[in-house]
Amino acid sequence: MLAARLAGTPLEQVLGWAEFRGLRVRVEPGVFVPRLRTTLLVDVALRHLARGVAPAPVVLDLCCGSGAAGAAVEHALPRSVVHAADLDPRAVACARTNLADPGRVHEGDLFAALPEALRHGFDVILANAPYVPTAEIAFMPQEARDHEPTAALDGGFDGLRLQARVAAAAPDWLAPGGLLVIETSERQADRTRALFDSGVFETEVLRSEEADATVVTGVVL
Repeated sequence: MLAARLAGTPLEQVLGWAEFRGLRVRVEPGVFVPRLRTTLLVDVALRHLARGVAPAPVVLDLCCGSGAAGAAVEHALPRSVVHAADLDPRAVACARTNLADPGRVHEGDLFAALPEALRHGFDVILANAPYVPTAEIAFMPQEARDHEPTAALDGGFDGLRLQARVAAAAPDWLAPGGLLVIETSERQADRTRALFDSGVFETEVLRSEEADATVVTGVVL
């Protein structure tokens, strides 16, 4: 374990778990390590769900990685029905160990991973889609650059490639009044928000200095 850590392997992958909102979340080698900043994504989702939009709200953890965000929603709101999706089979296998129902963890490219029966059925979609511009990956810490999948980091030349696809497709998967919340960076927030400008969403940018986190939200009108 010490040799692996000295070689740059993230501590969470060495130990096999990460702390996330008070939970011990399993993290396998080669799987994206959940960050503190992603707790804002969960906090915003839970505030929306606390308004009582549904007796058993249906939630999607998109680009789920280890499934930490979905697991945190399940823990805080046991009546919720949480689905998760990721393109990376290693992430999917890991998320299936962290979520209550492994059968609700789907493998595939964004919404294409989901059963058609879920269309227009989600009360909240949480998306931690990759948003690091391709040219900036070389400047990331070694732990991320060398030990996490590039697909979980690379957001294309401007960092918005995946976010744009999520924002465009999400209205077809959200229930009326449903919430899309996307993690982004503070300097990218305005450009991320512009992706929501289709007339479908009421949007907002939210920031947590404590977690150094920024999210953009869109509620279906």
